[in-house]
Amino acid sequence: MPEDLTGQVAVVTGAGRGFGRAIAQGLAAAGAAVVVTSRTQPELDETVELIQKAGGTAAALTGDVTNKEDVIRVRTETERQFGPANIVVHNAGVPWPFGPVWHVDPDRWWSAQAVHVRGALLFINTFVPGMIERGGGRFIVITSRASQAVRPNLSGYAVAKNTQVRLIGHLGAEGAEHGIKAWAVHPGDVFTQLSVDTMSDPDAQKYIPGFVSRLDDKIKSNEDGTPGLKACADLCVALAEGHWDGLSGQYLDPEMDLAAMLQAAK
Repeated sequence: MPEDLTGQVAVVTGAGRGFGRAIAQGLAAAGAAVVVTSRTQPELDETVELIQKAGGTAAALTGDVTNKEDVIRVRTETERQFGPANIVVHNAGVPWPFGPVWHVDPDRWWSAQAVHVRGALLFINTFVPGMIERGGGRFIVITSRASQAVRPNLSGYAVAKNTQVRLIGHLGAEGAEHGIKAWAVHPGDVFTQLSVDTMSDPDAQKYIPGFVSRLDDKIKSNEDGTPGLKACADLCVALAEGHWDGLSGQYLDPEMDLAAMLQAAK
């Protein structure tokens, strides 16, 4: 088990802000060379600047996680700049659409599945074969507690997150003999840009008013999300370092007693 991530290469999607940025910073601080990717260059540049100012190594590559050619380009450029990736974190996500299943726009609902599920699958399909050739690797999907229960008027997000958890279960089981470890991680409850997008959506205001109200309360309380972002990043770093390999294939939450879960899994 490595003591840190020196010499390793990581790719983080949705890394221009929020949890993705925090995870990228954490992996870089642990010694990994990190490629950050999303569709927004200025945000990625800011993430890279923060990492480099802290003494880390990072590069920014724009791309759409739902586009196969973009994902392949991310892999090719990662290998050209830093070498093959042995850590991938798929964090990119969207909160919409909101409303009953008979109300939501089917195309927008399907787009949400594409970002969360197709994106995860494309990164698995593009990066994991090379990991297997080199003896193994680690793959993390940032999911949500919404994956664990029916969330009325939030089907696009909840169904996608539930599917992510099952996909990771398959990756963990099918990749075990090849040295592949995988987890679906709930990042915690922190006010991020996805929260802003939710609050500003008219359908969210109409169909999940209680949730929107709670987000508004977070803003008014000036709640500092830094501890939550750090907890998520710390968990991802610990997973990347191999500390929780015995929990591969599972859904994890920073608030869970992972040591007890590991003991029960033995």
